[in-house]
Amino acid sequence: MESLPALFSDLALILVTAGLTTVIFKWLKQPVVLGYIIAGFLIGPNFEWFPVISDHTSVETWSEIGMVFMLFGIGLEFSFKKLKKVGGTVGITALTELVTMCVVGFVLGKLLGWSQMDSIFLGAMLSISSTTIIAKAFDDMKLHREKFSGNVIGELVVEDLEAVLLMVILSTLAVSKTFDGMQLVTSMLKLGFFLLIWFIGGIFLVPTVLRWARKFMSEETLTVFAVGLCFLMVVLANLAGFSSALGAFIMGSILAETLEAEMIHKVTTPIKNLFGAVFFVSVGMLVDPKILVEYWWQILVITGVLLLFKPMSNVAGRLIAGLGLKQSIQGGFCFSQIGEFSFIIASLGLSYGVIDEFLYPIIVSVSIITTFLTPYAIKAALPTYHWVSTHLSQNWLNHFENSDRGIKVKSGKKVSMASFIGRQLKHIIIYIAIVVALLFICFWIGSFVIAHVPGLWGNAIAVAITLTLVSPFLWAIGFRHTLVKTTHKLMEHSKFNKTLILSIFILRFIIVWLVASSVLRHFFNEAFWLRLGVGVSFGHWINVAMALGYTLLLRVVSPAMKFYKRIEDSFLDNLNKRQSSQVFAIPEILQENCHLQKMTLSPDSPYAGKIIRETDFRDNYNVSVVSVERGKQLFELPKSDFQLFPFDKITFVGHEDHLRLLLPKVELFDEQLIQEHEESEVDLYKVEVRPVSPYVGVALMDSGLAENFDAMIIAIERDGQFILNPSARITFQAADLVWFVAQKEKAEILMNYNPD
Repeated sequence: MESLPALFSDLALILVTAGLTTVIFKWLKQPVVLGYIIAGFLIGPNFEWFPVISDHTSVETWSEIGMVFMLFGIGLEFSFKKLKKVGGTVGITALTELVTMCVVGFVLGKLLGWSQMDSIFLGAMLSISSTTIIAKAFDDMKLHREKFSGNVIGELVVEDLEAVLLMVILSTLAVSKTFDGMQLVTSMLKLGFFLLIWFIGGIFLVPTVLRWARKFMSEETLTVFAVGLCFLMVVLANLAGFSSALGAFIMGSILAETLEAEMIHKVTTPIKNLFGAVFFVSVGMLVDPKILVEYWWQILVITGVLLLFKPMSNVAGRLIAGLGLKQSIQGGFCFSQIGEFSFIIASLGLSYGVIDEFLYPIIVSVSIITTFLTPYAIKAALPTYHWVSTHLSQNWLNHFENSDRGIKVKSGKKVSMASFIGRQLKHIIIYIAIVVALLFICFWIGSFVIAHVPGLWGNAIAVAITLTLVSPFLWAIGFRHTLVKTTHKLMEHSKFNKTLILSIFILRFIIVWLVASSVLRHFFNEAFWLRLGVGVSFGHWINVAMALGYTLLLRVVSPAMKFYKRIEDSFLDNLNKRQSSQVFAIPEILQENCHLQKMTLSPDSPYAGKIIRETDFRDNYNVSVVSVERGKQLFELPKSDFQLFPFDKITFVGHEDHLRLLLPKVELFDEQLIQEHEESEVDLYKVEVRPVSPYVGVALMDSGLAENFDAMIIAIERDGQFILNPSARITFQAADLVWFVAQKEKAEILMNYNPD
């Protein structure tokens, strides 16, 4: 018999140990992630009294897959529209925390007597929180629907982007020992470019493919397709020089805008749970008691500083950004740990040989301790808020809470010259990014064509293909106009406005002409013109002239550019498809105060079986029911006498805070998978109809067995034949064996029944 690969025994050991420890931690009412870490320590190489895994490489691969699925799951619950809504807030908060912790870490490193490079890397490692650990804590503690969770997830995304830039800066410092600002700017532009292209391309292609394949999709095919897209984006992100976690998050956020988002989340959650368990177990395997003993005081000092300054800096950033005191403390206390990016930064320093080897196990130990403490830190947020609120003066409380009061109204907004220019520049940047991405593809296609088409025809075909594919987007850059009436009014307002707007239009024209010139110069190069017998200088001017003619041609054919309009409409339709599938869309003016949320009515909910008029939706929660989805039926704007049934999917409209309070009353699904019930007193019995029985010749419907004995007749055995579920009109005959279901007490009375 062939021996099993070591991976099988390792997975058996990991999952069985993790399963047992998590059951114990559930019984102790502690976060599951702590059980995973303890399980990892038990089966790790540093605990001698327990079996250990043998193939560390495979387990590391599985743990990385776990991190990918964790970020993919976060992306599925995320929305770029929400990030846009909280972008300013999370940007200020993340930047405040980053700067504070980099400075605190550097100063702490110097106080510990470490080298300058060790101190710089320590500051960087302390500044980035763990997305996977916070996400797991949110899952375990059911915090995804809390008001502060949206800002927390948005800030984690911003921190991941900051981590990418930090690694660029640290790589530059490690190699050159100097700061290269130009490389940082280049990296930021590169990151922004790829994020924009991935988002636009993903929103345009993925929902379109899903819509086409929707009628062929089952849970199996949808799972395979979604996981495949996740790993495809992981590969693309890696090829572009970014982390696999960022790629997984991007694909999850793209799929979050599709109609299939909820089903994808449902079918991939078991996979995420499985691989996520391996990830946290692998973190626990890094616990080394010897390191803890040798560097115990440095680890405790760093841990204490992190637990103090990291939440405080985050809370301060939230208050600066205008969030209320309660939401600031609840969100800030989530950022009390370091995680996967800290390991990556430490590995980066070791690979360049610029940090001491002791720093890596110290950071791992700090990460494990803070991971263990994260759920407790989150739980401590509310008591801390109550303590702070009782010790602050009323003036300070009014100042901090002022941003949470009142209704924010945005109406009557006028289009200023600044907003007009900002809109123009935003569109130009987006379209240029799309054109650049298309040019990379077209240049590769063109090279293939030139290599396989003889003579100069290959160059001409390559130019034709390239200009054809980019034409709709070049036309959008140069000649697409929106807000025509607004533009005329702004130009009529002052000569300065007119000059500025005309300058922007000229700039757009020049950009198109330069791009066309670059395409022609790439394919109609010096070698091309020399083969035609044309001088290089003259060929250059021919390229310039053809580019100008192509640009003017785009201007002439503007009315015919309906193809671009279809592309744009398709993109916007895909982007808003999930929102448009709701009963109605919330206009932007109301989005900060009014939300639509779908909830599934639990069978144990106090609202199950009630009509809407009998509920307290309006009186206690100030929300309204706008639709009820029941199976394949959709009831829009149900009346007050509409009855609610278990598993109805109810769409409510109301304020976010009120909806969050209502949710636990509507969705009451028990975490316990299998419910045990008391032993039933109902059993199966049989009784023979004797010739003297009063039931002989009596029809079942007239026998009174159901009314008098609560008995259900399920079969009658007559002449060796079974009559299953007999008709109510059947009559009993002597020697019939009657099989019935009843409670024991009433069954005994029936079997001994004698009317005399």
